[in-house]
Amino acid sequence: MEVYGENFADPFVLAVADVFYAFATNGPLGNVQTLRSADLKVWEPVGDALPTLPAWTTPGRVWAPEVVAHSPHRYLMYYTSADPATGHQAVGVAESANPEGPYVDKSPSPLISQADEGGSIDASPFRDWLLWKNDGNAIGVDTWIYAQRLTDDGLARTGPSYRLIKQDLPWEGALVEAPYLVERNGRYHLFYSANAFDRADYAVGHAVGPSPLGPFTKSGDPILSGPGGPGHNMVLPVGEHDYFVYHAWDPTQVGSDPRGRTMHIAELTWSGDTPVVQP
Repeated sequence: MEVYGENFADPFVLAVADVFYAFATNGPLGNVQTLRSADLKVWEPVGDALPTLPAWTTPGRVWAPEVVAHSPHRYLMYYTSADPATGHQAVGVAESANPEGPYVDKSPSPLISQADEGGSIDASPFRDWLLWKNDGNAIGVDTWIYAQRLTDDGLARTGPSYRLIKQDLPWEGALVEAPYLVERNGRYHLFYSANAFDRADYAVGHAVGPSPLGPFTKSGDPILSGPGGPGHNMVLPVGEHDYFVYHAWDPTQVGSDPRGRTMHIAELTWSGDTPVVQP
């Protein structure tokens, strides 16, 4: 169900007490568009959670923010921007004492920049791990979902990085991206998007494994697809329920929708290890 009808791509929702904050790719509300809700249905604009950009980024090219409550009164935002030094996308991290921001990135350089693999995008924290995608489709090479441990403060990576999955199913086209990891009953569920974000073929896939590093077995066909090109999801647990947050185009105007990608939220149920997005 569409819950916010304006341009709000790559949405991520953070629950803090009884308030929900939604963050999205740059748009009318600023570098990191931010909304607030008490019920996941009615959303009000808050503004820009990242109003000041570090020198390594590119204004107007700030994408896919995800936020984690690292400790009381300390929130970390992982986000993507274009890095002029390499000509590719890269991942940064910013912090704030408040969930709605303002967030500040004090680093003179990106957290992740795989220029030799096309760049890095779509960072997603999971406990003391960070997942992301190398932007291989930008240079005609494979795209991988990577994972690497974070330092205790969440501001740097430590140890080796691991490749989890790449594009290898027909429906995935040239890429996989937008990872989101969920643990349930000792099993680890990796959600991801694939194909081209601005086409109706964009969809959400799923894989499951015994640890945060897998090995992951893909479910096969997408778990969410449709003419609006739904994708870039996250899973939000609220009480006894799970909610599936994602974006989609207006299916009657794919590729030319003046509203852009809008935020949708559906209930997510489970049949064993199989996630089911409710209509």
